[in-house]
Amino acid sequence: MRALQSVSPMLLFAAACVLLALLGMQAGLERFITPEKGFGYALGIVGGSAMLLLLIYPARKRLAWLAPIGSVKAWFQIHMVLGIVGPLLVLFHSNFRTGATNSNVALACMLIVSGSGLIGRYFYSRIHTEFYGSQATLADLRGRIARLQQVSGALAFVPDLAERLNVIEAALLARLDAIPGLLRPPVVAWRALIARRRIAAHVRKAARRSTAGGGPERQRREMQAARELAFRHIDAVRRVAELSNYERLFSLWHVLHLPLFFMLLVAGTVHVIAVHVY
Repeated sequence: MRALQSVSPMLLFAAACVLLALLGMQAGLERFITPEKGFGYALGIVGGSAMLLLLIYPARKRLAWLAPIGSVKAWFQIHMVLGIVGPLLVLFHSNFRTGATNSNVALACMLIVSGSGLIGRYFYSRIHTEFYGSQATLADLRGRIARLQQVSGALAFVPDLAERLNVIEAALLARLDAIPGLLRPPVVAWRALIARRRIAAHVRKAARRSTAGGGPERQRREMQAARELAFRHIDAVRRVAELSNYERLFSLWHVLHLPLFFMLLVAGTVHVIAVHVY
């Protein structure tokens, strides 16, 4: 239950859409939906309109006079939802099948842009403290680590926890300059995984050696508190190590995503004209 609560609503929503798409691929929709008319045609119109509405978010972010239509945060949420719902509706519109050349090009462009958006969403999440929060800085994260270390001194049954965390931080950040930029995030993630396992084992051993009273239930709670504290520290250090790389990747993604989106607009416009004229 706790693991489920830690999953973001957007991730659950995206997973539900993926499941719906997988079901649609196996449902034989061509028996019920025709792209040229009726419900299938309407799905194409609604899906295409949803993707056009994606333009509102970047406009709202840059144009102050659009403030009456809603906050940037709200439009970012809407942007993420439409970026998933729009392509999904178009896939149902096409029965998950290819067709004429112009429709195939539009479909391919849509899938590329949608995939690019998911990649951008991942980069965005790695450089923000909260999903819609302000951008994290190294100073913010290091301050968070310092506060965690102060608290860790209160955990009497594992008195060397702060010292262990310092050693782990040094190991996570060691020789990162020698690692190519694109390889740093997976290397740091692997180091963090190993560190979490080692600190969890250390906490368990310290709990077994502890002579503090209070019974097994208290010991279990203290073990859990120490383990969660250490994991939060490791995650904060990992974010420090990854931040500059993800900032560069997100900047590069921005340069590529906008031309891809305009390519989608052109391909979609050509598809609509071809369908209605020929």
